[in-house]
Amino acid sequence: MTFETLNADFFGFENQLSDQEKQLIVELRAYLDTEVRPIVNGLWARAEFLPPSIVKGLADLGLFGQPWDETKRFDNSAVFRGWVALELARVDASVATLVGVQNGLVMGSIAVAGSPEQRTEWLPKLASGEILGAFGLTEPLSGSDTAQGLRTTATKEGDSWTLNGAKRWIGNGSISDITIIWAKDTADGQVKGFIVPTSTPGYSATVIENKQALRIVQNADIVLENVVVPESNRLQHSKSFRETAAVLRLTRAEVAWAAVGNSIGAYDAAVKYAGERVQFGKTIGSHQLVQDLLAKSLGNITSSIAMVVRVSAMLDEGTQRDEHSSLAKFFTTARMRETVAWCREIFGGNGIVLDYDVIRFFADAEAIYSYEGTREMNTLIVGRSITGTAAFV
Repeated sequence: MTFETLNADFFGFENQLSDQEKQLIVELRAYLDTEVRPIVNGLWARAEFLPPSIVKGLADLGLFGQPWDETKRFDNSAVFRGWVALELARVDASVATLVGVQNGLVMGSIAVAGSPEQRTEWLPKLASGEILGAFGLTEPLSGSDTAQGLRTTATKEGDSWTLNGAKRWIGNGSISDITIIWAKDTADGQVKGFIVPTSTPGYSATVIENKQALRIVQNADIVLENVVVPESNRLQHSKSFRETAAVLRLTRAEVAWAAVGNSIGAYDAAVKYAGERVQFGKTIGSHQLVQDLLAKSLGNITSSIAMVVRVSAMLDEGTQRDEHSSLAKFFTTARMRETVAWCREIFGGNGIVLDYDVIRFFADAEAIYSYEGTREMNTLIVGRSITGTAAFV
């Protein structure tokens, strides 16, 4: 199999990848096209999680644990990891979310805030897909204000901690083997992270029903009632929300990449449909208004690719800051919303039928637009950088 840049990569940014990185992209595309693409519409319609064989297949490709020394297959770049997120999302955003949660939020929490012993114990199990993880930060009454408004508590009692509280919108929360729970220490008021096996007494998770975006992802409400975990399960380097923010900084840029991938999924479907659908005696792709929608969509995608390539390169260089990933996240997700709407418009009435794919990308865009920091919160992070003044309430 030879490497070819995507049609939507109009300026050929993918050519910046190394030969080894390109080869894995080729393998990933082949796997997604043969094993994942044929089943995603059915899973999405039924709100069912991926079969275990698919999770194992993703793990076997080395998608879990790419950045971490204990588990990475080769010395890959942040730009490459972004392209992986894009490739996953252009087939299905739920698949990209699964990998993002496992690889970034869960393994990232342990890699960033865990001790060497914790990294050695947990990262290989997560990388192999032997266990699945979830990331428990958002709460029923605390979303954008988690830095200050976290209500879940952790109380030290001898050599163990007792956790009490609730979490909401936790991806993989009902099927995970462990969940990283962020809680406020009752002694010093600082946020700390804990590795919580989901079999621990007092831990319960309930799938959130009637969700109309990212339907393959099993988001859950989690309740913690006197959940006792040993000190050895506290992330040893988590001393405040700074460590939580460091994890989010790593993953926010990859969400921007997933937004671009979701846009491309809708764009690819629209281009294909425009070449097949005949109206007024010719394909609709030969009509000016359809070409206008496609050209505007490609413009959004191209500008977004340029931004995410650069922001991930800055991560590789060690120069990326919160405001950089925040600008990328809110810009690309806003452009994604425009793009999926224009692409859905090309289908007319057929655009609301799942058989044509585009409605799945259209609906999933709303979730990507909201998670990992809303547009408003990310604009305030950027605004603080511009003006030097924090405008958070």
